Amino acid sequence: MDLTVWRTFVTVCRLGSLSAAADELNHTQSAVSRQIAGPERQLGVPLVERHARGVRPTPAGEVFRRHALATLTEAVRAARDVRDGGSGRPLAVGAVPSLASGIVPEAVRGLLDRAGHIRWSLVPGLTGQLHRRVIGGDIDMAVVTDAPPGLPHAPQVERRFLGLDRMVVVLPADHPRAGAGPVHIRTLADETWAEDNDGSAALLRRHAARAGVGVRIDLGAADLPGKLALVATGHAIALVPGVLRRALRADVTTVGLVDAPTRGVYTITPYRDPHPCAAPLHDELTSAFAAAGEPMATSPVEAREAVAAGESEEAQQELRTQGR
Repeated sequence: MDLTVWRTFVTVCRLGSLSAAADELNHTQSAVSRQIAGPERQLGVPLVERHARGVRPTPAGEVFRRHALATLTEAVRAARDVRDGGSGRPLAVGAVPSLASGIVPEAVRGLLDRAGHIRWSLVPGLTGQLHRRVIGGDIDMAVVTDAPPGLPHAPQVERRFLGLDRMVVVLPADHPRAGAGPVHIRTLADETWAEDNDGSAALLRRHAARAGVGVRIDLGAADLPGKLALVATGHAIALVPGVLRRALRADVTTVGLVDAPTRGVYTITPYRDPHPCAAPLHDELTSAFAAAGEPMATSPVEAREAVAAGESEEAQQELRTQGR
């Protein structure tokens, strides 16, 4: 449908008068009437009704008006973005919560500093959810992990390995182990643990089982902030991604684990029609990991050593695929 017709219809609804709309648009009143009648014939439903003081949209016309206005607004904004040096195409970035809390915003900041104004949105979610949304076209890029239950494979999606994130234990600030060096999981086996997702719980149990001990995950949390609140108030300790170190609240601290469990971190993008900013954003994410100084394995040698312990099967497969 012609955007001129949408603009005419929106103007008629705003002014409530065919003649006033004709004056504003520099059209004749008969031309405005014809432009309103066209979509009514196409849709098979009246869009405006006349009353004593002019016209108003019908219920169907009001729905049509809202959608027409949104489309016109988006088209104008996109054109102005291109005029002002932007890409003109919004960038939707998905990320698992731990990466949405710091690394991803930092990387996007670097992208904006390099590329100029880009409209973007951040969509937090779990790996499986984000993977489906990339395939469905809702998200242009997602930063995900291969933590249990793993990272799905799909021919529509390109995935690129960013590195290995070593998990750490988060403790109350006054915990006896606060400030200690890496500790063995056996020294924490009698603690009460809190978890907010099955993937992190699986990593913790697997790591403890290899050491010949069990762990008590007695407390559950709805999300990461809830898990950290349980730790900060002294109810439990918890396993969290190493990339979260800089984003943690001030009343908790972290301690490393000997032979810590790891998870592979990846970007995923659609093979078909990738966003122009996807590749430079991947570069910024790589730089953000390096600059963070977190316990992140990014070199082939370090990654090979970590996956040799069987911590990240997805990452191990990725290294084999890349011939490392």
